[in-house]
Amino acid sequence: MDGTAATGDRDETVLTDDGVRLWATRTGGAAGEPVILCHGGPGLWDTLEEPAALLPGTPAYRWDQRGSGRSQRSGPYSTDRSVADLDAVRRHFGLERVTLLGHSWGARLALAYALDHPALVSALIYVSGTGIDDDSTWHPAYREAFRRRLGERHGRRERWEELRERGERRTETEDREYAILQWSVDFTDHDHDRAREHAEAMATPWFGVNYACNATIGAELRRPGATHGLRERCAALRVPVLIVDGADDIRPRWSVDSLESALPDVTRATLAGAGHMPWTEDPEGFRTAVGAFLGGVSRRGDSR
Repeated sequence: MDGTAATGDRDETVLTDDGVRLWATRTGGAAGEPVILCHGGPGLWDTLEEPAALLPGTPAYRWDQRGSGRSQRSGPYSTDRSVADLDAVRRHFGLERVTLLGHSWGARLALAYALDHPALVSALIYVSGTGIDDDSTWHPAYREAFRRRLGERHGRRERWEELRERGERRTETEDREYAILQWSVDFTDHDHDRAREHAEAMATPWFGVNYACNATIGAELRRPGATHGLRERCAALRVPVLIVDGADDIRPRWSVDSLESALPDVTRATLAGAGHMPWTEDPEGFRTAVGAFLGGVSRRGDSR
């Protein structure tokens, strides 16, 4: 099926060049520049139905990365492999040039694709990412903020610690509970029950976290020299980029400054009162920022 065009809003199977089956789907209108969305993780599944629905009437393509969700649970796992899989999704739907919207780890993946294939990318929307410096520069601050916010939420830190200690001995039900507790702190909602409801929605349906994928790609991103040359490559990127932050994301937003300062064509929108999933807590702000950016990209394209 790789390389064939598809129409209609339905689930599809994308076959990668090494024979792994990926789940993908198309939603949205028929007009406008196509957008492929890249979910976070690694080792999670597509949770981007909400932001896809906020795109301004444009065709949106979502997919589960290999080893996760509805895609085949098969490696190998790496950034390069994920970039090749993303290209398989593009080719499967017969898309020549695309806008990429990546969230969290998916923002890193979308950036990596744009750096490798700039001629195929019209624009990049980099949501809740962590920049291009080494993870050691921001991860301690994130870890401290995570534990502080979780500790504010009525004994949930103790339960999270208990489940964390159980590790591979967790049941599937406990694994889902562990994820919900962890994801709940990604929302700033001062109603803690509401924050947990947001996390419950992310975990429904539950496909199970691929911890092997998460650990393998995570180790790759943390290895010495992983960010070598990134600043220079970003400085040479001639693709317009929108950086979208939630001001209250527990991953420090100054971590993204490294990317913003390196890019020659960048816009940044920081949404007050929003966390790691800014479209959930400020959907109108997210729609406005993305819509204005895509409109500007379209006008630039028309004027060429």
